[in-house]
Amino acid sequence: MIALDSSTLLDVLIGDPVHAESSEICIGEALAREDVVVCDAVVAEVQAMLDTSVSLLDTLASLGIRYESTHEGAAMRAGHMYRRFRTRGGKRERVVADFLIGAHALLQCDGLITRDAGFYRDYFKGLKLIVPD
Repeated sequence: MIALDSSTLLDVLIGDPVHAESSEICIGEALAREDVVVCDAVVAEVQAMLDTSVSLLDTLASLGIRYESTHEGAAMRAGHMYRRFRTRGGKRERVVADFLIGAHALLQCDGLITRDAGFYRDYFKGLKLIVPD
């Protein structure tokens, strides 16, 4: 099971002129091999960015992407990692959602499709990252 980060999903849904094609190819390749999922943090972030009342979950289902809720252990890990980030001097530009996405992917999935590999590599050692070309 592969998780999606908000940025790659938004690339496809809004037709980002720079990243949409590579994100779509990457997601399509993952869907051909295994289940692709989004966690609650991705659903909330992406739904908030879309200028529509259409349910994101309905749109995702039509693409073959499932919703997988964040388990308690992953939520706790996200909180610990966010605190570590802040202790290390991290700015509030990073939100807890980023840590929820990373912990969900690390503890519940086999990898994460993201364009933000540097951040996830730094805070989620051992997480397989799939970066669209």
